Amino acid sequence: MNDTDIINEYSNENPLARHFTIKDLLKFTFPTIFMMVFSGLYTMVDTMFVARFVNTDALSSINIVTPVINVIVGIGAMFATGGSAIVARKMGDGNNKEARSNFTMIVITAIVIGVFISMFGLLFINQMIKMLGASDLLFPYAKDYLTILLIFAPANILQVVFANLFVTAGKPGLGMGLGLASGITNAVFDYILIVLLQMGIAGAALATSMGYLLQATVGVIFFLKNRKGTLYFVKPHFDIKVIKESSFNGLSEMVSQLSMAVTTFLFNLAMMRLLGEDGVAAITIIIYSQFLLTTFYIGFSMGVAPIFSYNYGSENTKELKRIFQICILFITAVSVIVFAISMIGGPYLVGLFSEKGTQVYDIAKVGFLIFPFSFLFCGINIFSSSLFTALSNGKVSAIISFLRTFVFLTIGILILPIFLNEIGIWLAVPIAEMFTLIISIYFIIRHKSEYRYY
Repeated sequence: MNDTDIINEYSNENPLARHFTIKDLLKFTFPTIFMMVFSGLYTMVDTMFVARFVNTDALSSINIVTPVINVIVGIGAMFATGGSAIVARKMGDGNNKEARSNFTMIVITAIVIGVFISMFGLLFINQMIKMLGASDLLFPYAKDYLTILLIFAPANILQVVFANLFVTAGKPGLGMGLGLASGITNAVFDYILIVLLQMGIAGAALATSMGYLLQATVGVIFFLKNRKGTLYFVKPHFDIKVIKESSFNGLSEMVSQLSMAVTTFLFNLAMMRLLGEDGVAAITIIIYSQFLLTTFYIGFSMGVAPIFSYNYGSENTKELKRIFQICILFITAVSVIVFAISMIGGPYLVGLFSEKGTQVYDIAKVGFLIFPFSFLFCGINIFSSSLFTALSNGKVSAIISFLRTFVFLTIGILILPIFLNEIGIWLAVPIAEMFTLIISIYFIIRHKSEYRYY
């Protein structure tokens, strides 16, 4: 039996062990890409229902409380990516028993933290909303929305964790199916609760939470019953070192979300000062549009991360180099395509949220003439951060994320509007992505001899 036969035979047991061509890699990552893109779409649908069937003040209030949601998602992403890297690496070493124990412990820890966030958040919800800059007009909308999302915080964290671990378990298709089902559930409940039952923004929050709960529940059931697979729940051996390593490995994702929380807060303050509630509604449209258009990069990076972790753990340098080259070429091509789509389709995207001729529409339309330049740079930045997380280098990953989503962006938000008013706000993101790209390339070159990915 030659080496190829051995690889193919083993890949029947573990799909991460296979030899990936570009077609195979895209096929493997497609479910994760689809899941993330669809997640972006149903998030857009959620906000469109609020904008169209409640009002743009309610839309503004969603962005006011978004920093709290960023923290919740950040915790889930930290355990998802950091834990996935550990589990995939140990599977690559052939230590499946320990991988399952670590996986179970990571999930339990995520649930406990989610419950704590729910209790703490509900206790101090009024203070949080005021601290986030809600005006008297926006406060009741923000409280209705955030109350429900805090109740379902454990489900939100779990669905983020499972999204990554389905891929690690070799079941990316399940994650895709759940993402689709969750999106449909959200949209259906949006219509029922907002349009038919007139529950307003509380209906939007409840509809979103139903999508979280579906994914979390099915994930728990799957990993309880998946005894024939490579990854399932077992009685865990508690190891604080694994929790620390998961947190450290996934620190970049947590840093990214915390940074987004701070920068969203700064965006809101700047827009409220310059253009009032309409300005906050416009920046909300841009932020959610950005999320939709970056989901392709995020999904692809999530999809390939376990493959990098596995091949790094099994010391398959040849496969690492091939996958890295494919990823760089693919992301570069997609970046140009996404930029073109966003430049052409920006006004139509804005029109889904607000009627032409309104103040909100005019503000957001101007933003879409500048903001899309960020898509030329952010793909490589997102991939680079994910790559170093997959290679268990949480420090470099965190530096890239921190500079990209906080340092450069915060400097831009604070300084550029002084000279350029609202135009400076739109320029902040492209400039931050451009500087981060330089840093990402530097770290990729600096660590090439250590990880040998090219």
